[in-house]
Amino acid sequence: MTLTAFIEGIGLLGPGLTDWPSSQSILSGQQPYQPCKTILPSPVLLPAAERRRSGAIVKLTLATGLEAIAAAGLDAISLPSVFSASGGDGENCHAICEMLASDDRQISPTRFHNSVHNTASGYWSIATGAMTASSVLCAFDASFGAGLLEALTQVVVDNTRIVLLACDTPYPEPLYRVRSIPDAFGIALVLAPERSAKALAKITVSLTDASADRLTDTALESLRLSIPAARGLPLLHTIAMQQDGHVVLDYLDSTRLAMAITLC
Repeated sequence: MTLTAFIEGIGLLGPGLTDWPSSQSILSGQQPYQPCKTILPSPVLLPAAERRRSGAIVKLTLATGLEAIAAAGLDAISLPSVFSASGGDGENCHAICEMLASDDRQISPTRFHNSVHNTASGYWSIATGAMTASSVLCAFDASFGAGLLEALTQVVVDNTRIVLLACDTPYPEPLYRVRSIPDAFGIALVLAPERSAKALAKITVSLTDASADRLTDTALESLRLSIPAARGLPLLHTIAMQQDGHVVLDYLDSTRLAMAITLC
């Protein structure tokens, strides 16, 4: 079985990758990749109170999702969404654990409601006004693949556009020792069932037991391996190269995603 959709917009933010337009020359090898800490923009669409309460995962999903939707020439209010992350807000999780390990265990309501896995989806709805369906997934290191399959399934079955938001943020020490995600990283894709004037590429995805593709740039390959959301970088690399191709993305231990990419 295969799933097919058209990519109409891309959002990208991570270490040394500030957005999709400026990152294409890096992913295609025309400019050297220079890792540097991810800078998360302020979520200006949120009301002031929610802006103060929002954590890294909220800022990251808003930045990448809005970039992808703007590139597709669409309005976020009308798009169903799929959120996929290997964890949640690491800083918030750390703060709650610190409080539970202290003598004062009174957790603030803000900390509590930011601890759930669908926090980013809720803030997205507040910021964009979207009241469309939203799916929220977590599949540990397989989260990018799981999110992509879920989004593609909805595109095909419901014959509708979808925005996929795959993001991860780091945990502070001591949690970092057991879940060593080094920095914030996110990819957003607007997927459509039919080709349009905004279509960048057609993707056809199936399951395979072939090995996942690696990036030739050692620093980018290290980024791909170190952050689950970055498992989608070979897909973006192929599109940045401006050529048709076949890519195998990491998914489960014994199953990967085989993808045929045809530029539009």
